[in-house]
Amino acid sequence: MLPPRIVRRLIFAPLVLVLTLAVIITLPIWLLLVFLASLRLPPPRRRGMRLLSFLVVWLALESGMLLACLGLWMAGGFGGRLDSADHRERHYALIRWFLSRVYGAAVRIFQLSLDIDEPLPTEDELSRRLTRPVIVLSRHAGPGDSFLLVHHLLSRYARRPRIVMKAALQFDPSLDVVINRLPNAFVPRKAAESGIIAEIRRLAAGMGPSDALVIFPEGGNFTPLRRRRAIRRLQERGLYEEADRARGLHNLLPPRPNGTIAAIEACPSADVVFVAHTGLDDLITIGDVWRRLPSQATIRAKWWRYTADEVPRTRDEQIDWLFAQWEAIDTWIAENRPVRHLTTTE
Repeated sequence: MLPPRIVRRLIFAPLVLVLTLAVIITLPIWLLLVFLASLRLPPPRRRGMRLLSFLVVWLALESGMLLACLGLWMAGGFGGRLDSADHRERHYALIRWFLSRVYGAAVRIFQLSLDIDEPLPTEDELSRRLTRPVIVLSRHAGPGDSFLLVHHLLSRYARRPRIVMKAALQFDPSLDVVINRLPNAFVPRKAAESGIIAEIRRLAAGMGPSDALVIFPEGGNFTPLRRRRAIRRLQERGLYEEADRARGLHNLLPPRPNGTIAAIEACPSADVVFVAHTGLDDLITIGDVWRRLPSQATIRAKWWRYTADEVPRTRDEQIDWLFAQWEAIDTWIAENRPVRHLTTTE
């Protein structure tokens, strides 16, 4: 259960600062422990050192983010003016700073590279895009890909993302503080679909020209078990055509259309962007990262956009359209997913 906000502010946030200081002071001990633990791993054994390096950078950035949030809170009249447009922009700039530093650290430490396939817009298209909000529909594939998606929305496309996230993410103190000050939504794990849809409608209805609502229509990371359960649910609801199409998806869960439809209805002027990406799909838990982190990682992504007047308007057409895009993403992933060569000497 998520503790109350006052507990998270008075205990979790200071704990990050103390933990950061403690890790830095005891870093030689951690280096020795990680080195000894890495001896039990198959080559390349440097992954332990790389993970420790990234952890130290992450904690330092988390601490910097929390201190900056405290400064913004004080500058905003001790919280009284945090809803003003100027203070929102300062918080978006803070997130942009944080994610750019995380991305830079990942590039250096993990030899990470990013390859995005997106058609270059004409000048007319570019000027038109800056006057319209967008709804971003992305596959759900772990925290690494999600962080990179938000980073590029902020830095490369100058967008202000709005996201519906799991409430458990508020255990991360800096994320908890800064995201709760901006138009986003945290939903409990067992929240009813109607509640999630209501949050999506609220966020979509309030979007301006520079905003981007990010939705993950699958609702969770892909696993074979979740795929079978999703297909079974479609059959039990009598949605036999959708169930048949879901069987043809081998890398994705079938999309849940209600959230997408709610967003389009609440903001009919928005363009819709679909995002296919792959690269860190199998690195979901800390154990996955420890066991299977490659010496180099390449994330490939493909984005394509439909203008508002190209988006279907009836429910049946929207469901068919969404499944068609998901089938295209599934095919793209199969063609672009990196191959992990696992051998006894790797």
